[in-house]
Amino acid sequence: MDTTLRRRFGNSDCLLVIDVQNDFMPGGALAVPEGDQVVPVINRLAEAFTHVVLTQDWHPVDHVSFAVNHAGAAPFQTTTLPYGEQVLWPAHCVQGQAGAELHPQLAVPHARLVIRKGHQREVDSYSAFVEADRTTPTGLAGYLREHGVRRVVCVGLATDYCVAWSALDARAAGFDAVVVEDACRAIDLNGSLDAAWASLAKAGVGRMRAAELLS
Repeated sequence: MDTTLRRRFGNSDCLLVIDVQNDFMPGGALAVPEGDQVVPVINRLAEAFTHVVLTQDWHPVDHVSFAVNHAGAAPFQTTTLPYGEQVLWPAHCVQGQAGAELHPQLAVPHARLVIRKGHQREVDSYSAFVEADRTTPTGLAGYLREHGVRRVVCVGLATDYCVAWSALDARAAGFDAVVVEDACRAIDLNGSLDAAWASLAKAGVGRMRAAELLS
């Protein structure tokens, strides 16, 4: 790995690598189309960052977001939970199972922190910053502030859910935020990708490609 390139971005920039896990890859329980194609792009980007944080979906088997845990429900239907509307997903990224593991070719040995989210049975968690009830923090914002981070560069899976929510919450927490579009892939459920990009633009989240960031 090119350590000179890695030092291009110092501690004020953090690369946030979101949910690059087996269950989101082709053949996984909740496969994101072309999800595996983000891995080499992320590896290249990570070489340029001193500060990298990873996230993992980390659900208990009886998690409230799993369709199988709702009688008569099918994956991708929605239901109403105490904190609002919830998409019901196929069971995925179950704690301790192979599908929850990071992609084996993800090469980010210098990552400093892993944030596990969605581990509370009764609430989902797309964002790396705040769970889906919009009140329970993960602690990431405080960690980044203590380390002098000013900009969060978001990559991973999926663009329209965990990546977008994380970038929006980074902005809400006072950080500059960028989404690297070719280091992400989307589920695109009922127009969710276009809606996500519109929300990101409105919030002032930057949109770049990896080559632009590294140029």
